[in-house]
Amino acid sequence: MQKKTKINWVLDPGKCLSKVDAVMLIRTAKLSAEKALLKGYRIAYRDYFVINLALSTGLRVMEIAQLNYSDLFLEDKPFFILVRNGKGNKSRLVQISQQFKKHCLQYLSWKESIGESIEPSAPLILSSNTKGHMSTRVLQNVFKKVAAKADLAPNYSIHCLRHTYACMLYKASNYNLRLVQKQLGHASIKTTQVYADVMAPDMTKAVEKLWE
Repeated sequence: MQKKTKINWVLDPGKCLSKVDAVMLIRTAKLSAEKALLKGYRIAYRDYFVINLALSTGLRVMEIAQLNYSDLFLEDKPFFILVRNGKGNKSRLVQISQQFKKHCLQYLSWKESIGESIEPSAPLILSSNTKGHMSTRVLQNVFKKVAAKADLAPNYSIHCLRHTYACMLYKASNYNLRLVQKQLGHASIKTTQVYADVMAPDMTKAVEKLWE
């Protein structure tokens, strides 16, 4: 009997947003949030936080859904989000930027102002229907709604924001694969390597010079 060849996962470059599209997505979500605040609406403001959270941390959608208020560590540098039950039931700390920390504080202040609980065990992102943690399906719908307003291709999913974050972080860290691995919570560096394959800094220069 012939053995099946194991095929390693290869990242489709089309699953990563360009920087232009990522900026457009954030701007669209922010503009909708600002309009919502003026009218006293809640959903768009919450959705803006969801989009920025996904793009600023690279968390898996299930990890986003499970976050509680107490999982934010914003008092002392460096600032972190605690993922309690990541893939394989593993926990990790994901460092966040000063800019996103500012958005977190604004979001928490808004939650308190509209009467949402900020007890340690309270959901960070509250479902307006169940009053519990938002489901992964609803988070996907949030992304699809904002992405459509931003005129992004319909094939993108919220998981594409994790890929986008990984590619951008890999480049911003001067191609530090271990750093990206830690932030994403990959058990094996081989999984993180797919981003290196997409973002290889010398590949474009090399192929362009091939016939020089």
